[in-house]
Amino acid sequence: MVIKLGTAVLTNEKGEIAQATIKKVAAGVAQLSADYRVVLVSSGAVGSGRGFFKQYKGTLAERKAAAAVGNPILIRHYEKQFAVYGIPVAQALCERQHFSSRPRFLQLKETFMEFWKNGILPIMNENDLVSNVELKFSDNDELATLTAIGFDAEALLLCTSVGGFLDADQRIMPRVEKVDHRILGLVDKSKSSLGLGGMLSKLTFTRLATGLGIKVVICGLGGKTPFTDALAGRSGTSFVPAVSTLKARQKWLASGSITLGSLIVDKGAAKALVQRRSLLSVGIRKIQGKFGPGEVVQIKDEEANIIGVAKVKLGASEVSAQLSTRNVVAAHADDIVLF
Repeated sequence: MVIKLGTAVLTNEKGEIAQATIKKVAAGVAQLSADYRVVLVSSGAVGSGRGFFKQYKGTLAERKAAAAVGNPILIRHYEKQFAVYGIPVAQALCERQHFSSRPRFLQLKETFMEFWKNGILPIMNENDLVSNVELKFSDNDELATLTAIGFDAEALLLCTSVGGFLDADQRIMPRVEKVDHRILGLVDKSKSSLGLGGMLSKLTFTRLATGLGIKVVICGLGGKTPFTDALAGRSGTSFVPAVSTLKARQKWLASGSITLGSLIVDKGAAKALVQRRSLLSVGIRKIQGKFGPGEVVQIKDEEANIIGVAKVKLGASEVSAQLSTRNVVAAHADDIVLF
């Protein structure tokens, strides 16, 4: 199980870590640890470190520096509270490259298996200090989702200060069958002053996770047992997972790994992909971004909807040069996963 804690649920109005919240999180995770292998994806590093900088304005350099100062502070808070339950914690600072390369991801997975075998809780965050701007996770919702997909999690809990997904009357919807245009239309696109993501981000990654068979619950930390309440449907919003028959490698590929560009395909090509055929260059209408052979790109239809991902056989320049050439395979069927 992957549990993601956003900045807003962990900090007060001044951006300081709320000790009572960390204490409740530790109690909840300790309870779940009897039945689940848990990964905690925690924001709050920037909020923990920003107070050490004079006239902090939130520039990229300041955020990177604040995260570097705040990460050890944040982990000490967790270490103290989880020690009450005899649970050691490990800090896992990750970058997109840990997910973009299959061998590197398998090494990451092997390390996490060692954590769990020894009763250690991995606490993940992005390594903001060294992450390249172009290849950063969009936010910790994405990191949590990629982790849940890669580790084939049973459930993904996205904890938010709102406590769930709100309907048009600002009431929490207890259950959502599918993230469609109607659900997306209900989103208030405003963002927290501390966090990077918002509800739109959560829904985007919820759609990806549920499409790959993972139950997602957007929930808060209210009540004595927030995590078990959320899993049981007593709080928050539960998003129904689809039935997925994808193999582990296909799930890793479907997670998007690292998407450096997009291929916009015509209706004929989109139909052929549904029939499990390869993507030919003649079916590509437009190329976005720069990518090389073997890299992962998004596949979009003519309305710019993301319909899948593919590991391409050709780089962007090669595809561009052969758009009108017949029988040129841009991506093999085995390397394409549709959503």
